[in-house]
Amino acid sequence: MQDLIITIMNDFGYLGVFLLITIENVFPPIPSEVILLFGGFMTTYTKLNIVLMTIAATIGSVFGAIILYYIGKIFNKERLKKIISGKIGKILRLKNSDIDKADEWFDTKGQKTVFICRFIPIVRSLISIPAGMSEMPMLKFLIYTTLGSLIWNTVLIIAGSILGANWESILTILDTYSHAVLILLIIIFVVFVYWFYRNKNKKSRKKAN
Repeated sequence: MQDLIITIMNDFGYLGVFLLITIENVFPPIPSEVILLFGGFMTTYTKLNIVLMTIAATIGSVFGAIILYYIGKIFNKERLKKIISGKIGKILRLKNSDIDKADEWFDTKGQKTVFICRFIPIVRSLISIPAGMSEMPMLKFLIYTTLGSLIWNTVLIIAGSILGANWESILTILDTYSHAVLILLIIIFVVFVYWFYRNKNKKSRKKAN
């Protein structure tokens, strides 16, 4: 995978960076760290420069995010409610009101969430889907997505430029960061699920009494 990424970037320059980052946003397993760090390194031995490299990467990030946003918009809240109304909802013990609460939460916290999640591996891409499902205003989505992506891309591209031929040395640190964040997210998710169902059971018991 890494060799293919490097080959594409060497052959197509800014266009290669744009295409790879777009694909990376739609298919998160593709490592953006490799793309951005190597992109920074390329600025040390080619005519490519940091500013245009960052712009190409950021446009790719935003373009990929827009694709996922519209996927989320197609798979909207009403369709999710129809699914919850069936067997899946009974198995998960979810109601339409739970979907409404989640949507209300995203309406109030969504802007900050979209921005912050641009620095978190995997979630950086996937956060665009709930943004689309909650029909977050496109202008706000674009602003927070662009700002978050711009910061992330700039830091890694500059790091790649500074490290030069040693750009791969930082991949181990970024892999550790990615794994640590992923484990933390799993723990948070498990705790949230436990808290969610515990509260639901308490409410059910109160109604029964």
